[in-house]
Amino acid sequence: MKPNQKQFNIRKKIAKHGCNSIIVIPKLLQNELKPKTIVDLEIKVVEEVEEAK
Repeated sequence: MKPNQKQFNIRKKIAKHGCNSIIVIPKLLQNELKPKTIVDLEIKVVEEVEEAK
């Protein structure tokens, strides 16, 4: 990691927005992660949920 590189570790539920699944960034990080910021995102599935029929 570069000296001035920021790193955050958060656990989130995948949200639904229309027909898309999205990850909502917490407002707490709004000033750190502004729109058009490029991030490296690694996703680790912690718990799977059965789909509703």
